[in-house]
Amino acid sequence: MNNTEEIAVHVKEILRLLGEDPEREGLVKTPERVAKALQFTTKGYTENGTDIIHQAIFDEKYQQMVLVKDIELFSTCEHHMMPFIGKCHVAYIPDGKITGLSKIARVVETFARRLQVQERLTVQIRDCIQEALHPLGVAVVIEANHTCMQVRGVQKVNAVTTTSAFSGVFLSSSRTRNEFLNLIR
Repeated sequence: MNNTEEIAVHVKEILRLLGEDPEREGLVKTPERVAKALQFTTKGYTENGTDIIHQAIFDEKYQQMVLVKDIELFSTCEHHMMPFIGKCHVAYIPDGKITGLSKIARVVETFARRLQVQERLTVQIRDCIQEALHPLGVAVVIEANHTCMQVRGVQKVNAVTTTSAFSGVFLSSSRTRNEFLNLIR
């Protein structure tokens, strides 16, 4: 039995425990669909952010801010296994090395496609870019809506959670940090 089949067996049992008939027409294929969806939304476990950046590192003397903003983000809350959706802004100041811009978005995707909390996700993105490129600094801000807050529990549909993580000059220089924050507004 492969992983998809094994997950599907458990999803079928969950359906039964919820009071559904997993054999009714509309649900017969649901366990396999849910298994594949879960595997897709957690595919980041099979990827390595540092390796992604190392696929495209270039020597460049540029030492100004590189900002990729409004990167769409889809992740899964590890507490309720419900989606959180938002955007991520990532900046770094190179110190002799740059990476392909798409690699920044791929790093965000890699860490987002795991069971997560937004706070850890923010730090993982920062740390990965810092370790792979050794820039003068990295800044990451994530703004996300958490469906676990919207459709259950407190039910606050418009609540947005914002997290940030900074390293290097983004920590030591309020001017640099403020430039980044102004650019993402």
